[in-house]
Amino acid sequence: MDTTRVTRRARTALALATGTVLTAVVVQIPASATATVPAHRTAAAAPIAPHSSHSLRAFDATSHDVTSYDDTYYKDALGKTGPALKESLHRIISTTQTGKLTYDAVWDALKDTDQDPANSANVILLYSGRSASKNANGGGPDDWNREHVWAKSHGDFCTDTGPGTDLHHLRPANVSVNSARGDKDFDKGGTEVPEAPGNFTDDDSFEPRDAVKGDVARMILYMAVRYDGGDGFPDLEPNDKVGNGTEPHIGKLSVLKQWSKQDPPDAFEKHRNQVIFDKYQHNRNPFIDHPEWVDEIW
Repeated sequence: MDTTRVTRRARTALALATGTVLTAVVVQIPASATATVPAHRTAAAAPIAPHSSHSLRAFDATSHDVTSYDDTYYKDALGKTGPALKESLHRIISTTQTGKLTYDAVWDALKDTDQDPANSANVILLYSGRSASKNANGGGPDDWNREHVWAKSHGDFCTDTGPGTDLHHLRPANVSVNSARGDKDFDKGGTEVPEAPGNFTDDDSFEPRDAVKGDVARMILYMAVRYDGGDGFPDLEPNDKVGNGTEPHIGKLSVLKQWSKQDPPDAFEKHRNQVIFDKYQHNRNPFIDHPEWVDEIW
């Protein structure tokens, strides 16, 4: 590990709003901002505000209470722990994944799953947190592209239909910021990424901004449960180191577990899980519905 890793001040954990009705689903609204718009852009990319009670608004009334899935979707997993829970969840999320996308189809799916709730013409970019035009997808430095949160080189599954196109770990990200992350493992520390303040990187790891630390952790752990060596794909497993290269591992597990606790699932993440379930893959990320299962397995 890089011994020059920067130690930064401890961050304040996100505060959960209390007294919220279970069926009420809320999401943060991007803060209004004036941005310099490149000539070829149809809409500016505006920064979004950090999580706060005054920046929340309801999603539509069709959103679901995830506890309703315990008696149906998760019924075979309830009451289990450790390897038995992991195996049960693997069977559930693999057998119910009846929708599988091509890599080209991921573009349009992300425009739906990650739509800015305050502007239906935009998507929210994972690492920068900015709201960008759906039409600004591509390969230019100011565009957004398809970020594999579980880096596709970790297991060498490329963009094949399966782990390479699984929406539960694919997110829109600014091309330049995505390049800064590359295929690095996740850990604390480093130098702040200029295009995405709050994100840090060094030679062998990447630290996402506080508001999506838990999102990243739960996406990684979903992949570890979903892909266990079957379907012709590698057995993906997190470990507690960085520099995993092309091995089907990614780290650091101890840090990912901390991030999952620090940043519990919010309304945007829950809504995204529901859209993938309802419209695309028809399976769920169990760690969004039951974040306590992270510690039950690892």
